[in-house]
Amino acid sequence: MRTPILLAFLALAAPAHAACNSPPAPGVDWRRCLMDGQDLAGADLTGAVMRDASLSRTNLEKAKLAGVDALNARFGFADLSGADLEGARLTRADLTRARLQGARLRRADLRRARLFAADLTGADLTAARIDGADLLNATLDGARWTDGKRICAAGSVGGCR
Repeated sequence: MRTPILLAFLALAAPAHAACNSPPAPGVDWRRCLMDGQDLAGADLTGAVMRDASLSRTNLEKAKLAGVDALNARFGFADLSGADLEGARLTRADLTRARLQGARLRRADLRRARLFAADLTGADLTAARIDGADLLNATLDGARWTDGKRICAAGSVGGCR
């Protein structure tokens, strides 16, 4: 008699996982989903789980991605211009050639992220963690650096000058 009750309790206690075809919404679980080439401009994905997801060539212009968990996610060639990524977990994320102009990356975790040739012109990196991040050929003109004070000079490529 106790087994059915226990199973019912465990079923109610288990976290619900959204399918990859779930519409964009705050907290959506797109873990390991292939979302390449989608138009998600302006979408509110606050707190979404995107671990190991692929969003290559996706339009996320002005999207709300604050607090997302995008560990190992792929954003290669994605447009994240003006996106809010405050507090986002982008550890080991691939942002190769991503457009991040004017993106808000305050307190984002970019440790070991690949930002090769990404465009971070005018981005806000205040308090972002960038240990081990690959910034080779990344454009940082006018970006606010991790100390929250320094603005990168015109011609800053691969580092803030």
